[in-house]
Amino acid sequence: MQLSTLDWSILIVFFVILLSIGFFASKKAGNSVNEFFLSGRNMPWWLLGISMVATTFSADTPNLVTDIVRTNGVSGNWVWWAFLLTGMLTVFVYAKLWRRSEVLTDLEFYELRYGGKGAAFLRGFRAVYLGVFFNIMIMASVCLAGIKIGSVMLGLTPTQTLLIASSVTVLYSSLGGLKGVILTDFFQFTLAMIATFWAAAVIVNLPEVGGLGELISHPEILPKLDLIPDISDRELFLVVFLLPIAVQWWSVWYPGAEPGGGGYVAQRMLSAKDENHAVWATLLFNFMHYAVRPWPWILIALASLIVFPNLDDLQLAFPEISKSIIGHDLAYPAMMTLLPSGLLGLLLASLAAAFMSTIASHLNWGSSYVVNDFYKRFFEPEASEKKLVLLGRITTVLLMLFSCLVALLLSNALQAFAILLQIGAGTGLLFILRWFWYRINIYSEISAMIISFLVAFYLQIVHPRIGFDPISTEGQLILGVAITTFSWILITYLTPEEDKEVLRDFYKKIQPGGKGWKKVVDQAKDDGIDLIGKKEAWDVPTGILCMVLGCFFIYSILFSIGYLLYSEYTFAIILLTVSIVSLFFLQKAWKRLKMH
Repeated sequence: MQLSTLDWSILIVFFVILLSIGFFASKKAGNSVNEFFLSGRNMPWWLLGISMVATTFSADTPNLVTDIVRTNGVSGNWVWWAFLLTGMLTVFVYAKLWRRSEVLTDLEFYELRYGGKGAAFLRGFRAVYLGVFFNIMIMASVCLAGIKIGSVMLGLTPTQTLLIASSVTVLYSSLGGLKGVILTDFFQFTLAMIATFWAAAVIVNLPEVGGLGELISHPEILPKLDLIPDISDRELFLVVFLLPIAVQWWSVWYPGAEPGGGGYVAQRMLSAKDENHAVWATLLFNFMHYAVRPWPWILIALASLIVFPNLDDLQLAFPEISKSIIGHDLAYPAMMTLLPSGLLGLLLASLAAAFMSTIASHLNWGSSYVVNDFYKRFFEPEASEKKLVLLGRITTVLLMLFSCLVALLLSNALQAFAILLQIGAGTGLLFILRWFWYRINIYSEISAMIISFLVAFYLQIVHPRIGFDPISTEGQLILGVAITTFSWILITYLTPEEDKEVLRDFYKKIQPGGKGWKKVVDQAKDDGIDLIGKKEAWDVPTGILCMVLGCFFIYSILFSIGYLLYSEYTFAIILLTVSIVSLFFLQKAWKRLKMH
């Protein structure tokens, strides 16, 4: 495929703007680690919210959605739609708690919540485990999408694609720190959404597709349109709907949807001006992520089933591409090759933006762990600010290099998604409860982390190779959740409580409230110590009510748009009404939450 002069001009201007933002932000980013990793804790909610959603809009996201829709239909997206429950819980319960902690990274939480050498070990280990190994796995899956896009749309080899895209990303993210990342995220997300909606409109109206009406009435497409899978297909209903909505959202740790918050979402909340900005930022993120963004990708995925009905058609259309990377996720970049000049360049720039915004966030987040929670904490506590920033920049380059190498070993986006889900299975409930139940200790954290990894390693690697019958993906997830959750709860009760002074300091700073801390508060009171600061009421039940109403609000909008596209106007109007009513009651409940 040949790009026109206009297409190349758009791409060149895009890269120049990104680098300019990086150089602009670098003026302050080098002053301190607080500036480099948290942008001085002075970011407004709207900029942070857009940054969060830009980070989750990675180059592999439309590929993943396309893979899901082509494989399991529109309802297959419940494997990630279910994480809205986690997101709403973060908005109304955990965002303010994270902002109160005032830590530089979410890993500092361990030495705030737990005490002794165990807390220090866990902080250092998680810095390497999450910041390096796990983070590299995430970025590798994004790089894989970049490789496929570069192969299909530009005819580049994997090495050429990674060299071009990663070098620009590393340059502006290492120069500008988090502020540079957030500013470029805003520019990139705006560009990406304009290009994606425009591309969807053009693709749906291609002669091969015939317009929206022809698309949704096509005999190959009709079975794929259900928003909730048919209950008569028990296996599909269990795998793509019941399991995610009943188990996955609260039990699995996944980047960007961590139960109790964490990762780059926590980093954005920690960089907010105050608690209110942290809450509004996460609310905007969830609204944009789930209600606004999915439908253009879904429409393109459905259209691809008409143009490229199966994998053989993709291989036939792109014979120069290696069979090892031919998968359903390749259909998205394949459809992009049908766009006209100008729009093609804009879409390519938007995909580059999606790639770079995600990679830049993960590079900054991962390097913050390595620098603040590993090097500074254990090797040079008195290191100068400039030295730590320099180390952060070096770490950024190394993380990118290793991510590119791992990307060459993966074959599709859904494979990486499944592996990451399995590694985090069973740890989610701990991350939810550790704020509100004093009894959770350092041994709970360590055991959950180790056992979830060992179970995932056995199910993903060992079990298939020793002759046993294969276990389904949903079976693996249930086993992982059950074994890990039972194990860490048992170990919690078999091991001693945390030191009372550590628990008292944590409660006094965070003010989590609730019956889970009653013993700690009462014992302190008996010792003449008052731990309750502002006499706040226990507002978690109200927060959970807001979470439920928020989910109704966003899901109703998501499905109302779907039924509108399907020309089922009655259902669209009913769901729109549900969203308005949900928003009305959400505002009332939220006011009660704010009054405390």
